[in-house]
Amino acid sequence: MAKVVLLSGNTQRPSKSRALAAFIGRSLARHADVELLSLDLLDAGRSLGGAYTRDELSTEARAVVEAIENADAIVVTTPVYKGSYPGLFKHLIDFVDPRALAGKPVLLSATGGSQRHSLVVEHQLRPLFGFFSAQISAYAIFAVDDEFVNYVPVADKLRERIERATMLFGEAF
Repeated sequence: MAKVVLLSGNTQRPSKSRALAAFIGRSLARHADVELLSLDLLDAGRSLGGAYTRDELSTEARAVVEAIENADAIVVTTPVYKGSYPGLFKHLIDFVDPRALAGKPVLLSATGGSQRHSLVVEHQLRPLFGFFSAQISAYAIFAVDDEFVNYVPVADKLRERIERATMLFGEAF
């Protein structure tokens, strides 16, 4: 059974990004034998932003970093703020050992208010995880606010994209 971390860059709950990650996880579970662990910036705690080195991380933040490093695969979902992922999300990723993600399957996804934000996946998330030499899925997911109702992805085309992406991603491990 593969351990898959559903990592979301949200800073509040409920969150469309966390909801998308959960929905992707459930879809993935239909295609692969996986154990899912949902984590977000709130799980790392407020002290994350005050840490300059890994030694300064709180117990909660260190647990999130170690879960990312020890996962067999990762689903990354982040909200888009002003054309980018949240700075605190990047700060968390900066604590991940670069060798820990080498060859690790990663599925990228993001949520945003409009399609104008969709390039964040290709222009920022893909290079970020490419730096780590992760095995990045060719198929990414971007969802806009109007594709959700009460934090549930309801748009048929979004559900189809998720199904296709998770079917392919499940073959990576």
